[in-house]
Amino acid sequence: MGLRSARVGLMVKELLKNIGRPTSLKRFIFFCGADAVLVTLSLLLSFLIHFDFSRNIDYMALLAEVWFYFVLVKLVVLACFRVYNLSWRYVSISDLVNIMLASILAELLLIVGSLPVSFLPPLAITGFPRRIFFLDFIISAVLVTGLRISKRLYLEVIREKGPGEKGKRTLILGAGGTGEMILRDMARLGYRQFFPVGLLDDDPLKIRTYIHGVKVWGNVDYLEEAISKLTIEAIIIAIPRLNHKKLKDIYGAARKAGVGLVKIVPRIYDYDKPEINLKSLEDISVEDLIGRQMVQIDYGVIRDSLKDKVVLITGAGGSIGSELVMQVCAFQPAKVVLFEIDDTDLHNMSLRLNEHFRHLSDRTYCIVGDVRDEKRVDEVFRRFKPQVVFHAAAYKHVPMMEHNPEEAVKVNILGTYVLARVSQAHGVGRFVMISTDKAVRPTSIMGATKRMAEYVCQAMNDPRDGTGVSTGISQGGEGEGISGGTRFMSVRFGNVLGSRGSVIPLFLEQLKRGGPLTVTHRDMVRYFMTIPEAVSLILQASTMGKGGEVFVLDMGEPVRIVELAEELISIHGMVPYRDVDIEFTGVRPGEKIFEEILTAEEGTMASRHEKVFMARHNGVYPLSRIEEIIKEFQSLVESPAIGENEVRDLLKQYIKHYEGP
Repeated sequence: MGLRSARVGLMVKELLKNIGRPTSLKRFIFFCGADAVLVTLSLLLSFLIHFDFSRNIDYMALLAEVWFYFVLVKLVVLACFRVYNLSWRYVSISDLVNIMLASILAELLLIVGSLPVSFLPPLAITGFPRRIFFLDFIISAVLVTGLRISKRLYLEVIREKGPGEKGKRTLILGAGGTGEMILRDMARLGYRQFFPVGLLDDDPLKIRTYIHGVKVWGNVDYLEEAISKLTIEAIIIAIPRLNHKKLKDIYGAARKAGVGLVKIVPRIYDYDKPEINLKSLEDISVEDLIGRQMVQIDYGVIRDSLKDKVVLITGAGGSIGSELVMQVCAFQPAKVVLFEIDDTDLHNMSLRLNEHFRHLSDRTYCIVGDVRDEKRVDEVFRRFKPQVVFHAAAYKHVPMMEHNPEEAVKVNILGTYVLARVSQAHGVGRFVMISTDKAVRPTSIMGATKRMAEYVCQAMNDPRDGTGVSTGISQGGEGEGISGGTRFMSVRFGNVLGSRGSVIPLFLEQLKRGGPLTVTHRDMVRYFMTIPEAVSLILQASTMGKGGEVFVLDMGEPVRIVELAEELISIHGMVPYRDVDIEFTGVRPGEKIFEEILTAEEGTMASRHEKVFMARHNGVYPLSRIEEIIKEFQSLVESPAIGENEVRDLLKQYIKHYEGP
């Protein structure tokens, strides 16, 4: 008996649970019923107002005569405008406008129905007073929209603004579109994590205004005073294009005032739908404080050059290659081919793409292959017919390549030659090779092999005589090189912060172990830029070349590596040399203390973009000579008795200024 009672109880409980579970049908029935009641109430109130609340009128009899017409017409029109498909919790302004349009149309149909027609029998609403229609429109529109916004009003204003547990008192820097999206997401989540008490913005027109009930107190210079006055516990920086100097000042002021939590908006990859929410916020990193720059990008020109194009990216799993993939996908390409030798990196990249660009899943292709394998490369080009190629596959670690010079030659020189030749054979429109500042007056194997790769691209640009030098810079868009074929160009830049094997990951690993942080030389200086900004400039430069150019990115001000190490220690709440020591280990083989990013050996010419320059050409090899040089390198690396000195000697013959160790 007890068992049977328990079963009945479970069945009743499950039934009640199912009844309470929301479904599309239940939502439709609820709102239809509610609207019928509201339309009835609106009509009754219209009668009362029209007759000045006279007690001599039988309002219920009047209501019974016309009720059916009003309810039928209004519910049908609301359904036609898909009002019953709206989400109660997330009703927007556009949804309210839609309801208003439906209300206007419904009332107009009722007015038309009230007009007398000679060949039709009169309806109950025929000759109805126009004033009642007007009153009914206003009252019913207010009631129907009021019902739709009631849940959001309760959750975001009444419940959350009232007493109760709130998140950290938060100051938002930036009262533009990004800051507004952050505010909306805070409200959506019930202010459980962050509770906004103020905004700061440098736009004088926004100061002392209110956004979603939150006041804009002043400009960003008011930060320290606002932190103290408003008892701030967290800061969210909602200014996407903020250079590292300003960001560093903000971060320093926040830390000085005792604010322990500082968040920043991430990079936006989908330019058409720039959605920002609390979940996507990131902690400020040393990359932001050192390398973030104000880079103005002409996204329209880049979009024109990539939209509906087939784009192939080599080294797609690497630091630069993976960011190239992400940014290219934002410009609506026809296909994106990820060419990578490391299957693990390729798999991780496919997962990342699926997270950010699920709608492109049928247009992205992960291909395992080696740029040195001409047969494989040709097979891929025959299959996908790429129109734009970004060549990011390379061996890049300077000390490592000093001990493996033949491998640097195979990938950086011979791999580039294979890819360039196949690209030309298949009619690729643009070929963009990612180069390095270490190709300037190279002192390392890596720099020398990348310089030779630049020579290859310049020579391949004009197979007629191989001068490879264009006479100007185009204004963007797809086209052909000066020979009527592929436009080959190189983009040369310095160190990017956060790339695999670079100084930041190394410092972080050393910091995790408690230090010390190792710096090769006290005066070691490097130019830095964040990966997203460098890749944006690569895409910008790729739209500018006629072919044969070596573009040089302006990396900003040089940074002392020891200062970077000190900054990283400070960000983690420790004191340099007290909590964590910094040791100097000596310059490694092939390294320079100072990088020559703006090509002292060649000089540069300005382009139409302030951050992109073009290196002047000296000693470019013709294609016929490049082919002979390639054969020499091919023969050397295939020799069973190859040594490091033989590779260096051959590089010295053809790379100006390269002396080697």
